[in-house]
Amino acid sequence: METKNLLDTCRHIHFVGIGGSGMCPIAEILFHRGYTITGSDMNEGDTLDRVRSYGIEVHMGHRAENVEGADLVVYTAAVKSDNPELQAAREKGIPCVERSVMLGMLVDRYPDSIAISGTHGKTTTTGMITTLFLKAGRDPSCVIGGKLPLIGSNGRAGKSDAMVCEACEYVDTFLHLHPAVSVILNIDNDHLDYFGTLENIIRSFHQFACQTSRLLVINGDDANTHKAVEGLHHVPVITYGFGEENRFSAREVQDIPGAREQFVIYKDGQPFCPVSLSVPGRHNILNALAAAAVGDFFGIAPDQISEGLHAFTGVHRRFEVLGEFQGVTVADDFAHHPTELTATLTAAMHMGFSQVWAVFQPHTYSRTYLLLDDFAKALQIPDHVVMTEILAVREENTYGIYTRDLAAKVPGSCWFQSFEEIADYVMKNAKPGDLILTLGGGDIYKCANLIVEKYKAQNA
Repeated sequence: METKNLLDTCRHIHFVGIGGSGMCPIAEILFHRGYTITGSDMNEGDTLDRVRSYGIEVHMGHRAENVEGADLVVYTAAVKSDNPELQAAREKGIPCVERSVMLGMLVDRYPDSIAISGTHGKTTTTGMITTLFLKAGRDPSCVIGGKLPLIGSNGRAGKSDAMVCEACEYVDTFLHLHPAVSVILNIDNDHLDYFGTLENIIRSFHQFACQTSRLLVINGDDANTHKAVEGLHHVPVITYGFGEENRFSAREVQDIPGAREQFVIYKDGQPFCPVSLSVPGRHNILNALAAAAVGDFFGIAPDQISEGLHAFTGVHRRFEVLGEFQGVTVADDFAHHPTELTATLTAAMHMGFSQVWAVFQPHTYSRTYLLLDDFAKALQIPDHVVMTEILAVREENTYGIYTRDLAAKVPGSCWFQSFEEIADYVMKNAKPGDLILTLGGGDIYKCANLIVEKYKAQNA
């Protein structure tokens, strides 16, 4: 289906699953651009409250009549082909597009579109750049993969030409995007159930880079990222990293209390601005350098970049501290790949806690099987490791892999069937001064919330 001009010919757009975290901000932006928006969903929630606050009509449940009057229907990848609204739309000849296609159509409407790609760090860096632009008074639109406290949401509709969004590589969804500026944070072995090999992943990132029209900002320390942009000369390339040969580099790096990072950004070998981050970890220094390079390209002053990066306090499920109870800190993080686990757990171990209790939920059989030894190495960083069974997500266990296989490679680790058992175990053993950190890309946050609830009940 030719989608390029669909937004020119339609006025009423219907969203199937409008409450989804990836759908709500797109619907909101389109609404503020003058389109009539309706939607449907199966579950109430904060996102639906936000959508309704604009006067957008939301139907609970999926029914054929919900698409009445629509010129275009947008659906999430989770919606099955036999959905009654999709079936009705197709019978009526109403064009239907998946969410990532619509995001691509929307990005085309913004002359200053910025897409952040990479195997790790997309949500954090998108949040950083959004914060930086907001603090500099640039009024961007944005679509973020997590809730940004500054805006109380994972998206916003701005009035400027700037739009900041994540560019996810899974099943090549980022190839629907043709941004003005692209950031490539890193390229790592992931989603091998789809890509098969690292070479295929690099090839997809190369294509994504080819679709960028004005500037590429890349991690100059990452060899795979360099491979992805080899032979590209259609746009300028700006590098960032710890290496002093990068156009933007971090120097004079030091930890300050709470394991926050303090450093000086150098541009072209000269001091550019000092930065004191409000989020921990050396990986976040790299994310901040990427954000600074983007901000500088769009004319944001060094002092504003410094202020904007300091103002960023994180996004939902990225080392999100849920509270301190009986002297024990409870936090939750989205890390679900060995590289992410290594970065997050290394940061946690340098934050001054007596003991770090990592509660990890393996995410998909394929990732656990293919990266088993890498997971085992990462999970030897904390003082204690507790695991759940593997979360299947979209897969059958054709690999014959189980959590016990991972636990056998992590000395002293243990695993349980239920969140209830895990919560009781870690609460019984954690002492004042310790950190309980839940990690994973699935629903392990529910375990963190359960631990918080149990602590609160004890104190009631």
